Amino acid sequence: MPLVEIRHLSKTFPWGESWFDGAARGEVRAVDDVSLDIETGETLGLVGESGSGKSTLGRLILRLVEPSSGSIVFEGRDWLAADRGEMRRVRRDMQIIFQDPFASLDPRMRVEDVVSEPLIIHEQSTRAERRARTAELLHAVGLDPSALQRFPHEFSGGQRQRIGIARALALRPKFVVADEPVSALDVSVAAQIVNLLAQLQRQFGLTYLFISHSMPLVRYLATRIAVMYRGRIVEIGSAQQITEDPQHPYTRSLLEATPGIEA
Repeated sequence: MPLVEIRHLSKTFPWGESWFDGAARGEVRAVDDVSLDIETGETLGLVGESGSGKSTLGRLILRLVEPSSGSIVFEGRDWLAADRGEMRRVRRDMQIIFQDPFASLDPRMRVEDVVSEPLIIHEQSTRAERRARTAELLHAVGLDPSALQRFPHEFSGGQRQRIGIARALALRPKFVVADEPVSALDVSVAAQIVNLLAQLQRQFGLTYLFISHSMPLVRYLATRIAVMYRGRIVEIGSAQQITEDPQHPYTRSLLEATPGIEA
């Protein structure tokens, strides 16, 4: 059984506003009838240009945005039918790594508090246990425990993203949406973060939805690749098949247009 099963998922946003009555002028279908499975332990790469609906799809799966229609099953359970209590329990198993390490961390909080905040929200462990868990996570992402009492602005972009990754792993999730996690970083730092994600997947048995606009980057990390265009999945297959024998013209254009990355 797949870890995540998505069927006919769609999300429509209102567009514009009428001057006369304030009503929406129309609708934009950001995600349009998407169906796919994500297997336990795999990295499914989701690739497409900006505006293709990739990030919206990732947020729909986590219910950070509510879908307009369709179904999501997580570990055999109907995720969209979950009540508040079940949502709270399931959210421990589903986390996100955000795109911008400069905007995703509270600048007023020390690193220890940033990383341990999910443990506090979910009322897990004592203060001493939280501190030990935070130090363990910082070590896992390649940061020294001396970082615990420092603030996010004292770190580089790559280090901030490592802090964000540590925070996402605090509750020992099973499924992580990595939403363009290296697009704000330069190439050499991005390569380090991608290698770190691969290492953490092996270490903690994670399942990833890795969202990116870069086909070479997705090819390096992903088990399978789904190509998204104008809210739809136009092609899905193994990383080798998608990159060596693409069937859709849009997939071929991505392969031709995206620069490589040394990873």
